[in-house]
Amino acid sequence: MAALAVVVLTVAGCATGDDAVARGGDFEFVSPGGETDIHYPEDERQQLPEVAGEDLFDPDNRIAAADYEGKVLLINLWGQWCGPCRTEAPELQRLWEATRDQGVQLLGIDLRDYNRAAPQDFMRDRGLTYPSIYDPPGRSLLNLTGYPRSVVPSTIIVDRQGRVAAIYLRDVLASDLRPLVDRLAAEPAPNT
Repeated sequence: MAALAVVVLTVAGCATGDDAVARGGDFEFVSPGGETDIHYPEDERQQLPEVAGEDLFDPDNRIAAADYEGKVLLINLWGQWCGPCRTEAPELQRLWEATRDQGVQLLGIDLRDYNRAAPQDFMRDRGLTYPSIYDPPGRSLLNLTGYPRSVVPSTIIVDRQGRVAAIYLRDVLASDLRPLVDRLAAEPAPNT
């Protein structure tokens, strides 16, 4: 009976149309046909709702996606326990270093690490310098309606207007993201 309820909810969730995003308002995630690389044309992009939480290294400091308004924002969901994250994180660091002068920002969200020291060591050991939200239960993602918080690693790419431009529900390499990041960085910033 529980399996049937999951199927019904899944089908109902996908019944909003052919798109992977609801029209109007804040971003609402629906995976079209189980795709893992989802790109949104500029006229279909929706605003990223609030995504915020405490800094991994400074619990008194709150980090929010809104802190990077006007930048291309790569939000990466990771965990030190995640095998693919060990390869992906240094790739994302290199991509950020190569593009931050173009107005690109990388923001991590550490999930399911209930001992803060482990993800801190993960970042230090790999020379990762981008900010990261410490969020073991995934509460910072609750406003991302329908987003599969259990998919780690995954990456959300937000354009300069604060709209979701792409989602990768898999591990990525810098070369996977660079063409899109360059394209989004070339788009005009708000009020220009």
